[in-house]
Amino acid sequence: MAEIKLKSAEEIEKIRKACAIVGWVLERTGKEVKPGVTTEYLDSFAEGLIREQGAVPVFIGYRGYRHATCISVNEEIVHGIPGKRILREGDIVSLDVGSKVDGYCGDTAATFPVGKVSKKAAKLIRTSKAALRAGIKQARAGNHLGDISAAIQRAAEENGYSVVRELYGHGIGAELHEDPLIPNYGRAGSGPKLKPGMTLAIEPMLNMGGWKIRTLDDGWTVVTEDRSLSCHFEHTVLVREGEPEILTKRAVS
Repeated sequence: MAEIKLKSAEEIEKIRKACAIVGWVLERTGKEVKPGVTTEYLDSFAEGLIREQGAVPVFIGYRGYRHATCISVNEEIVHGIPGKRILREGDIVSLDVGSKVDGYCGDTAATFPVGKVSKKAAKLIRTSKAALRAGIKQARAGNHLGDISAAIQRAAEENGYSVVRELYGHGIGAELHEDPLIPNYGRAGSGPKLKPGMTLAIEPMLNMGGWKIRTLDDGWTVVTEDRSLSCHFEHTVLVREGEPEILTKRAVS
């Protein structure tokens, strides 16, 4: 495995700035999620806020991607492309936002209800938030990467959900995606030991049905193979001695 980069105090401050921006952008954009709006509108709104803060939307140009956000609806897990789709009452929508400022990145995501959603969809959202919290709790110096993965898996499966196995969280810093890959399933005590100065984007993806996935013909949008609902949450965190710091924290996490 490639070496996991430990960030200096100066680098952490830059990552903290990028993360504060995306946390704020996600919170503001989430308030725009309502029946009748298009995913294209949400993307444009988020991009405007990112640029207003003097940051760059880091997703634009990443492997040819052309938008500031990824917006994934219902059975779409991640990497949904913003467009003319109109959100409808009862949908659930994942907004994934990234920015770069002073050469360093921040990355965060959350799933929002569109109007009133079913009890099943609301429970999936609640459980996915809880799985993220469980994973973050393990992101402390002295623990192992597998402790994060195992905690997420346990939180999901205890509630009858599956975790996506072919997509991962990741390290983050000067690059949007750095080592290590962070699976959302695994064995506690396995993997590299966590050290102060690691910055990790932890992002559970929970499905109401099975864990298998496929990518649509657009080459980006990843959906559940069985077309069951999927939910996605992500925070960028700093590993420290003791409690980890959530760098992308927002008023409603």
